[in-house]
Amino acid sequence: MLEQLEKLDQELFLYLNEQQSPFWDNVMVTVSDKYFWIPFYLLLIGYIIWRYKLQSIPMLLMAVAGIGLADYVASGVFKPYFARLRPCHDPEISAIVNLVRGCGGQFGFLSSHASTGFALAVFFNLTLSDRYLIFKILLVTWAVMVSYSRIYLGVHYPGDTLGGALVGTGTAMLAVVGYRFWLRKYTRFQHKPLA
Repeated sequence: MLEQLEKLDQELFLYLNEQQSPFWDNVMVTVSDKYFWIPFYLLLIGYIIWRYKLQSIPMLLMAVAGIGLADYVASGVFKPYFARLRPCHDPEISAIVNLVRGCGGQFGFLSSHASTGFALAVFFNLTLSDRYLIFKILLVTWAVMVSYSRIYLGVHYPGDTLGGALVGTGTAMLAVVGYRFWLRKYTRFQHKPLA
């Protein structure tokens, strides 16, 4: 059963990875670049501080905790434990992988990009008011795009990104529990957002 899943994962990877073009190469390199997103993160932090005032302190701290935990579980636990080679390091298929820019570390299960992206997106989907539906959809779309870019660039199997997304979702949910507990315990951090 596990061998069949790995074979399916490999076949899906090869199909998705061969959908290449010079235009999309540049787009996916940019989408996958963590430094490209720094202005986005700063705007998000600034907006949350402006909108939520004192409540932004536990919100941002627990978001960082969820994202940090997602990264640790993906890179510090899963990658060394499972030691699954990235497609670009896998001798069985590395010769036919469309590698756009660099391969990265030896192991790929789980994708840290997927785990941290989904941790951020899910955390804010669960903590922000429902009036931010479009913003919530954009966050999830962003996390999916970042995850897909890792397959496109030849450095992760779809299973790596799916597993990363699940871990990120789980750590985000834990962070939300911590955030809500914080608000209940320390009521001075509660703030009704501006209309």
